[in-house]
Amino acid sequence: MHISQAPQLDHKIYCNFCPGYCCYRLKNATLYITAEDINRMARHFNLTDGQVRKKYIEGKNTFKTKNDGSCIFLKDDKFCKRCSIHMARPRQCMDFPYDEPCPYLYREDLLQQIQPKVEAALKGALKN
Repeated sequence: MHISQAPQLDHKIYCNFCPGYCCYRLKNATLYITAEDINRMARHFNLTDGQVRKKYIEGKNTFKTKNDGSCIFLKDDKFCKRCSIHMARPRQCMDFPYDEPCPYLYREDLLQQIQPKVEAALKGALKN
């Protein structure tokens, strides 16, 4: 069988069971929020684009984060499917991992940065 005939892997299948590794901001990383993303969130929350910018956006183009560096829309009371705005999430979030294997599953250096934060958030949720 030629590679072109091989079945395509769906790299997003793991997302259904992931605790949200990509929802934590790494040093020098930015989630780029577009005007279209802001408008989608505004409709989701029944707010104006300006209200969304003021309430949720840091600088011009990224979300504010919690103290642990996680996205403000990441729920701490669940182990997976933690995005509270999943249907209105930004395009960059929708597209990740960009038809590639998830880097958090294959790069130990990334996992070492994120896993302690994920565990701390979920332990806090278990206490409540």
